[in-house]
Amino acid sequence: MGSSDSQPVQPNPELDTQWREFDWGQKETLKETLENFSPSSPDVKDIKILVAGEVAAGKSSFINSVDSAFQGRISSRALAGSSGGDSHSFTQNLKAYTIRSGKKSLPFVFKDIMGLEAEAMAGSQTEDIINTVFGHVKNGFKFNVEKALTHKDKHYVSDPTLSDQAFCLVYVIAANLIQFTDDKLTDKLRIIRKRISEKGIPQVIVLTKVDEACPLVNKDLRKIYTSKKIKEKMELCSDIIGVPLTNIFPVKNYHNEIETKGDIDALILKALEKIVQSADDRLLDIQS
Repeated sequence: MGSSDSQPVQPNPELDTQWREFDWGQKETLKETLENFSPSSPDVKDIKILVAGEVAAGKSSFINSVDSAFQGRISSRALAGSSGGDSHSFTQNLKAYTIRSGKKSLPFVFKDIMGLEAEAMAGSQTEDIINTVFGHVKNGFKFNVEKALTHKDKHYVSDPTLSDQAFCLVYVIAANLIQFTDDKLTDKLRIIRKRISEKGIPQVIVLTKVDEACPLVNKDLRKIYTSKKIKEKMELCSDIIGVPLTNIFPVKNYHNEIETKGDIDALILKALEKIVQSADDRLLDIQS
């Protein structure tokens, strides 16, 4: 009998149908809705949103991508490190970014914070993130990898106003790097989730770098919701961190592009719509 040269059949990386319905033509509708948004409370001028995540996950790049979607050009206001650069956080200070559409400032503000690192005393500490969510940290505060901010520090706000507080925490997680094999980092995320959930703060996961995690999506971004790999990554995030799939949004940040693209914008703006809606729901709960 002759030997067979047949190769094992490779599993299909794509689902037959989209597992999440997504309208790729909704960019302008989303943009208009968000441009016309106003906070539910007259006491709050703009909704604060804290963006946290592991080093090199793309936190600052996500903020830039949101800004780019409204500006119609590539924005780089939030300084970001290169993906192949230092293993430590590029962001060192708490920085607030108001999103603009043209020259109009929109009523939501992103707060960028130092990246999380697995080591117990490295990166943005859990207490710093929790304090920032609750409005206890002044803008411009430089994070100290050796110790968290305390009430004795001049940058600590003892009695924050409603406007100082963040009404949604966004975890930015890189799809191509997600392993959750480091218990220390996972524990940090769980501690943060537990502490802010007790106060009713909603959480959304933005899953970045989907094109680097899945060749199918790298070739065609519209395959994002038929990609088995991206679905598995989202389910893993949900299982480990505890955020429901309805609050997890895969996106592609602007990275090497020099022009904005409709499909990238549609994913970014859909994630932003959920973030803003969740934040405003929290504001309504506080007021009721």
